[in-house]
Amino acid sequence: MSNQSDILPGKVIAITGGARGIGFATASSLVALGAKVAIGDIDETTVKQSGADLDVYAGKVDVTDLASFTAFLDDVERELGPLDVLVNNAGIMPVGLLVDEPDVVTRRMLDINIYGVINGTKLAAQRMIPRGAGHVINIASLAGETCTPGLATYCASKAAVLSFTDSVRVENRKSGVHFSSVLPSVVNTELTAGTSGIRGIKNAEPSDIANAIVGLVVEPRPRVRVTRLAGVLIGAQKFLPRVVSEKLNRVFGGEHIFTDKVDNTARKAYEDRARGRA
Repeated sequence: MSNQSDILPGKVIAITGGARGIGFATASSLVALGAKVAIGDIDETTVKQSGADLDVYAGKVDVTDLASFTAFLDDVERELGPLDVLVNNAGIMPVGLLVDEPDVVTRRMLDINIYGVINGTKLAAQRMIPRGAGHVINIASLAGETCTPGLATYCASKAAVLSFTDSVRVENRKSGVHFSSVLPSVVNTELTAGTSGIRGIKNAEPSDIANAIVGLVVEPRPRVRVTRLAGVLIGAQKFLPRVVSEKLNRVFGGEHIFTDKVDNTARKAYEDRARGRA
């Protein structure tokens, strides 16, 4: 097995959605291990502060805008050198019933969660494939492998990320460039503010996802599920009759976590930002 101290020092790694949450935790872990890290985020004020806190390059990036994403990666390579790893982490998760979801929010979610990942993957691959080396890590979700009331569009977006990443990986299997998906369970970040999590299963921490990403950089694999227990439970559902898997989802409280059991007051700040109201 490769050693982190051999692989990570000097490796140039860019992370979108790096101002807070999983992106910030991942940047922190990679910096501690000697990587040359850059973080990008649509929230320029916060990403600049986070960059200063970590002493890393930080810049504004709108992942839905190809020109903005291109400029960000150009700046990263100019400041740090050729890009070794891109972590497409930027994403949003507004919650609620589909019938109540404004069309603008549906479009915004798909633009960021899917189109943003496609943009980043394409731009990174165009730089990496001619070099014969590199790694694109796309942050998906276990929601992409299951059905979750209150997260219909989000689930669809993350399922798309999984299928997209696997397809690109197979397309380029002889290129020397790796393509991976990370599938977090419920994570204690602002995305899950005001929600209770899966009954009987501990939420993951941002550091858990960061550790999985670090592990992928060292030893590339197609998919990693975090936490292991949540991954096993979700993965097992595909082998069960639909009526049984949906019954288990109800037992674990899945029909209520993101619908009628949401603390809307605790969640308001995140929902305003995710929906573009802030």
